[in-house]
Amino acid sequence: MKERLEALRQEALEELNQVADPGVLNDLRIKYLGKKGALTEILRGMGGLSNEERPIIGQVGNEVRAAIEAVIGEKQEQFIRQETENRLRAETIDVTLPGTKVSAGAVHPLNKVVQEIEDIFIGMGYTVAEGPEVETDYYNFEALNLPKNHPARDMQDSFYITDEILMRTQTSPVQIRTMKAMNGKSPVKIICPGKVYRRDDDDATHSFQFNQIEGLVIDKNIRMSDLKGTLLQFVQQIFGEQTQIRLRPSFFPFTEPSAEVDVTCVQCGGHGCRMCKQSGWLEILGCGMVHPRVLEMGGYDPNEVSGFAFGMGVERIALLKYGIDDIRHFYTNDLRFLSQFARM
Repeated sequence: MKERLEALRQEALEELNQVADPGVLNDLRIKYLGKKGALTEILRGMGGLSNEERPIIGQVGNEVRAAIEAVIGEKQEQFIRQETENRLRAETIDVTLPGTKVSAGAVHPLNKVVQEIEDIFIGMGYTVAEGPEVETDYYNFEALNLPKNHPARDMQDSFYITDEILMRTQTSPVQIRTMKAMNGKSPVKIICPGKVYRRDDDDATHSFQFNQIEGLVIDKNIRMSDLKGTLLQFVQQIFGEQTQIRLRPSFFPFTEPSAEVDVTCVQCGGHGCRMCKQSGWLEILGCGMVHPRVLEMGGYDPNEVSGFAFGMGVERIALLKYGIDDIRHFYTNDLRFLSQFARM
């Protein structure tokens, strides 16, 4: 049996020394040292040995096992080192190569304009208020002095979900919600930015979804002159100090009196050009003094307080500010267009 063990050691070591693959090494480990391996098979015959021979053969068997395990261990370490070296070679970085250009993103022009407008009004003491885009008919129309069957509702072709739920057509509902939350307390001084929805055909100047920013001020002794001064300061900060405004009488159900606001043309400075159709003026927003009925619906006494409100389309402001001729550029995600604003 001793001779068989010595022969097994020699055979195993010769075979292991020629191994060049980790998978083959594992197969040989099982072949010689596994539960059904060659060494185990020989040692099972120790039961027929005498008491004097058994410890001698047992010692030789342990020496054979240790020799085989030592070679297997060396081979495994060799394969690990080789794998590490191969990986290092494969993952080597040539630091002399030029770097890969990383394209930087930019704030969307509409978001940029919204942020700028918010900064202007926050600087004048306003706070930013928000509300739901899915709105009730009451807040979107009735509380704004637009009862059911009012003809002015036809001006805003709406997306109704049910008879009483719709996608808001303006951010004015936020004003009513804020007024009710204030429980008749003043002053109120807010702007309400957000998306609004109207059934409109998409073209160069219209979209079924667009962004509005509305403003509301309520306090004692608020006058039309306060509204005009606020809007003049706003347009001069957004378009430049040389910009002037004019107010033209208009009609909105929720304000009385109401006005459309024009600014001197941002392209010709008011001298007349193709952009302003030779008039020197461009329309940008609507405004007026808050209607007494709207104050009452919001929980205020129109004999005690007054207020003004205004509303503007963010896309309209952006078109004029950046000289863009088509509103659809804002929504088509053309990187050639959007990347320009990374430099602004």
